[in-house]
Amino acid sequence: MPVCFMIMPYGRKPTQAEPGHGPSEIDFNALWDHGYVPVIKELGYEPVRADQDTSALIIGEMLERLYFADLVLADMTIPNGNVYYEVGIRHAAQKNGCVLLAADWSKQLFDVMQMRTVRYPLSEGSITAETAAILHPKIKAGILMLRDGLSPMHQSIPGYPGDVDPAKATTTKDQLAELAAFQTKVRAVRIAMPEKRMQLAQALIASEGTPPATYPIALALLLLLRDSVQKTADWSAVLAFVQGLPQRFAEEPEVQEIRAFATAQTGQDLDAIAELEILIGRMGPSPERLGLMGGRYKRLLKAATSPSEKRQALANAIERYEKGMKLDLNAYYCSSNLARLYRARAKPGDGELAQTAIRVTIAACERARELNLADDWMRATLLTAAFDSGDPDKAEQLADDVLNEGPAAWKIDTILADLKDSLLYVSDSAKRARLAAVIERVKAG
Repeated sequence: MPVCFMIMPYGRKPTQAEPGHGPSEIDFNALWDHGYVPVIKELGYEPVRADQDTSALIIGEMLERLYFADLVLADMTIPNGNVYYEVGIRHAAQKNGCVLLAADWSKQLFDVMQMRTVRYPLSEGSITAETAAILHPKIKAGILMLRDGLSPMHQSIPGYPGDVDPAKATTTKDQLAELAAFQTKVRAVRIAMPEKRMQLAQALIASEGTPPATYPIALALLLLLRDSVQKTADWSAVLAFVQGLPQRFAEEPEVQEIRAFATAQTGQDLDAIAELEILIGRMGPSPERLGLMGGRYKRLLKAATSPSEKRQALANAIERYEKGMKLDLNAYYCSSNLARLYRARAKPGDGELAQTAIRVTIAACERARELNLADDWMRATLLTAAFDSGDPDKAEQLADDVLNEGPAAWKIDTILADLKDSLLYVSDSAKRARLAAVIERVKAG
């Protein structure tokens, strides 16, 4: 019998699916046994999965199976690094015979999202007999439809692998050389003095032509504009650039995130929330997207004039930040905002929740520092956490660093309001006075 090699996670794995859109975890062993194996056999293949071996596959054995298998199926429901890597190997190794499958509620990473994928319904993760019966026809029909399709490598590069047109290689190398020259110009803007970056970024955009020729260039210029912002008015330039992009560029997730953030920075918080809701609906949640939305609700909270508006904005801010924190405890953007919001809500148990959020924030920041992860916000977040903890010793220590490195490096103008809010919840008058003195020191610079 021909062999079907299955690429998929095994055991129980969390899905990070939005509540109500999919199960919180999937038993991939049950999905294999009850969902895939019966269909693979019905199609006339012998089903094989790597973890069924008595010992783990070494890389050579895995590559052999990906190359020689008559059919390769890959379940892309959750972002598993091994699955993505092995799909890439198969796409490069064979002209056809690779089919991607995923639950209909799942969101794939950007590159794979563009590829044809068999979607199947999966409302629960234990794979009951009823669920399996629903899966089988969808999976079978999808495999039959896609198994003979060309792999992306063979589709994109005529003649691959042994008869590629040399002219194509020359053209691609020329394009890479042009991209390298462009990236040199981008780096020159990035290392310029902060007050000159926006002017230089706009000059580079003008020299590249409007609209940019390719999406990588468009995204690089947009990121450069975003990182060059020095005053509120600069965000209008970011929005103007996005508005001038072709629709296919403007609809990309990275562009939508930056547009939503820029929209909020110009004071249009409700518009930014609406854009983020649409983005999450299309692409799924992420700590960054939920954190951006939480920040918009936090701003609405400060602007609210009635008790009901304040309660609603507070609840929405907490909900988004909580979801973002739970998606990734190392992404401290969300957790760093929760302590003050819990204390403002002041429900039973909120004090303990605030302490937990502070501990998560500090642990994530310390991890980032130890791993030398590049993040301009890590130091500012540590200072805010010291205030949230009511720890003047730590705050005074960090204030010395602020004075040595300058307030701009610590985002003092941005976090000043949060530092002042934290003082409201420090009950010890002596500690509160010392923390207030730290604020005056870092303000003076």
